[in-house]
Amino acid sequence: MSVALYMDVHVDRAVTDGLRRRGVDVITAQEDGMRRAPDPVLLDRAMSLSRVIFTQDKDFLSEAHRRQLAGEPFAGVAYAQQQVVSIGTCVNDLEILTGVFDPVDMANQVVYLPL
Repeated sequence: MSVALYMDVHVDRAVTDGLRRRGVDVITAQEDGMRRAPDPVLLDRAMSLSRVIFTQDKDFLSEAHRRQLAGEPFAGVAYAQQQVVSIGTCVNDLEILTGVFDPVDMANQVVYLPL
């Protein structure tokens, strides 16, 4: 089973569009009605949908780390530093991630882009 993605509100639309053109299963927080939800709620929502969240918001790293230490589950986080990792690299690496990793592999993990 391949990984499905949940895009944080800060992610450039070009990343989402590029992934969709490549057949990757993607939903955005905006499409899900979660535009103003705080990070912990977004992580919970992504988990309830069995989706890894992709973000460029470093605050997610703190929340993911807190959950790892507390043993609180989440579906996984893929992170790319904004204005450092290009849109093309995000699209390419996320496509690889969704095709190579299994949801079980991503559970409670943080993956940093570029791969």
